Amino acid sequence: MLLQHFVSLKNPNTPHILSSSLSYSSATLPSVFNPSSSTFLHAQLTCPRTLSVTCTASDAQTVGYRRKPAEAWKAICKRISLIEKPEVDSSTVLNQWESKGKWIKKLDVCRVIKDLRKFNKHRRALEVYDWMDRRPERYRITPSDIAIQLDLIAKVHGAPSAEAVFLRLPDKAKNKRTYGALLNIYVQFQLKEKAESLFDTMKSKGHAIESLTFNVMMTLYMNFKDYDQVDMLVSEMIKNNIKLDAYSYNIWLSSCGSQGLTEKMEQVFDQMTKDPNVVPNCSTFTTMATTYIKMNLFEKAEECIRNAESKIEGRDRIPYHYILSLYGSIGKKDEVYRVWNNYKLSFPSIPNLGYHSVISSLVRMDDIEGAENLYEQWVSAKAFYDPRIGNLLIGWYVKNGNTDKAIRFFDRMKEDGGVPNPSTWELLSMLHIADKRVTESLSCLKEAFVAKGSKSWRPNATNLDAFFKLCEEQGDMACANDLIELLKKSEFVKDEVYASMIGLSDGTIGKGECSSKIDAVDKTMDDNSQMLNQMESSF
Repeated sequence: MLLQHFVSLKNPNTPHILSSSLSYSSATLPSVFNPSSSTFLHAQLTCPRTLSVTCTASDAQTVGYRRKPAEAWKAICKRISLIEKPEVDSSTVLNQWESKGKWIKKLDVCRVIKDLRKFNKHRRALEVYDWMDRRPERYRITPSDIAIQLDLIAKVHGAPSAEAVFLRLPDKAKNKRTYGALLNIYVQFQLKEKAESLFDTMKSKGHAIESLTFNVMMTLYMNFKDYDQVDMLVSEMIKNNIKLDAYSYNIWLSSCGSQGLTEKMEQVFDQMTKDPNVVPNCSTFTTMATTYIKMNLFEKAEECIRNAESKIEGRDRIPYHYILSLYGSIGKKDEVYRVWNNYKLSFPSIPNLGYHSVISSLVRMDDIEGAENLYEQWVSAKAFYDPRIGNLLIGWYVKNGNTDKAIRFFDRMKEDGGVPNPSTWELLSMLHIADKRVTESLSCLKEAFVAKGSKSWRPNATNLDAFFKLCEEQGDMACANDLIELLKKSEFVKDEVYASMIGLSDGTIGKGECSSKIDAVDKTMDDNSQMLNQMESSF
């Protein structure tokens, strides 16, 4: 359908329907090339054949603040989000809505897609685009739409599928938006050689003239810990008069922090404050705070966290999650409760991620009573049960050897509507390892391999090492071999770093050599997880 739309655009008589664009703002690097950059907006506003309506993040924030009646897109999005049966797709909701004589404008469709993407409902968002694609007489698909579709296709069907769609696009549809989307996909899937080749192609075609393209490549090199390349890209931007934006500086700061170069990080920050085109934002200070915490410079970290607080504006909830996590990391319990209370006063409802952030912080500070109280509040107010929140409490009980309470909470979790995810079963497995029960531990791990979400789950290497050591102590090589076979049949072997760490690559798995590899690789994985303030717990 993408090709069909762009073939129709070649006809100058094709009527142009009122189009819209949305501003995608985030505390971190956008997941796709932003279809509402200044260049794109300028092109829309100066196009003689098209009238454009732009809804910015601030507009949406103002609407929320004034508490206007619920808009159509919100109702549609809620109905789509509540679809439980996989065989029922988003088009069912959209068709039902229009069967009642309610015409859905493109602006509303775009808002629905944006919100679904925000909550990682990528398949549902792609279904909405498919629905829109089947109505070319009503909806004009722009290159920015295609860029977002490519991102969704990659998330739902994988990078090869998105690449195939891109290659089939007519030349007119291959512009900096769609090239940028494909580049971002390569970076997301850590396809380094393809990303570097495409980046060179974009430069040769004049598509790499904005900071966003360089930001994506800097993110790639951050993931590979190739910090020299980050510096080289910054130098190239400066040489070619490509202005660094806040994202550029924040990645540069993160690069310095990942190397423990606090002095250099402070020099970069000083350069950022002197740049008239850039204003340090909340992410700037949370990035620096994360580095100071890793270096045990807690006073400097706290100063940065307070600066981050001062940068919170509008109706964005995400900064609260980062700040709650950071205060928890430096043991400031009073500050955690203060920020939490401010958060609750600022919004009529708190999403699961907000509860996850505060409960995670309290658990980290061993305030289990406070964590349990907030869990009760969340259970009574939740829209749906997120097992990652329950896992935080189970994890604390396991860590502190409270077997009975962990088992009781696990039962309670299911009563509250929770479906255990792989990490839940892994935690219970560790509980049994602590009690020297190999068979029960293996049984839990088997459940983890088949639980919902197992495709993206990786058993913690330290936990695997503990399991194999217990098998060796008890002479139970049958259980050890059972787990080895499960690991070999899994998709983990395709993850070269992980496979090497647990011994799947060199055949040393289960032979007591795993522990020597864990510390270095775990540190690498931890550094990457901290990148751009992605501080969500692995649970």
